[in-house]
Amino acid sequence: MRENRLTIKINKSAKEVYAFYINPKNTPLWVKTIVYEETNQWPIGIGTIYKNKNKEGKWTEYQVVALKENELYELVSKDGNYHVRYTHHPINEHSSELEYYEWVDKGELEEPFTLEILKVLKQLLEK
Repeated sequence: MRENRLTIKINKSAKEVYAFYINPKNTPLWVKTIVYEETNQWPIGIGTIYKNKNKEGKWTEYQVVALKENELYELVSKDGNYHVRYTHHPINEHSSELEYYEWVDKGELEEPFTLEILKVLKQLLEK
């Protein structure tokens, strides 16, 4: 699989969802394969570097390449092959639809996200 597109409705505003998932401290709460994440600057902007560590102790680095507050957030891996984009579509002032889209330029996605991962994000935000 070279690309993966998932969509989920979350009963929180796009602003609340966006604020939650861009915060590196929250990532291990909903992406269970990541135990730690940090950025090189806060607040984030184009060019911000995210580094995360998985359960095996392997570090991965991504750079923010597109950003529109509460609407769009896109990262690319250090080697430039892996891309991930989060896009928000407001439904009303209290709910939004989040589209998660990941792809690689060469090869196959190593660990594609699942809807189950996004359901954890939804549960955390809606509780």
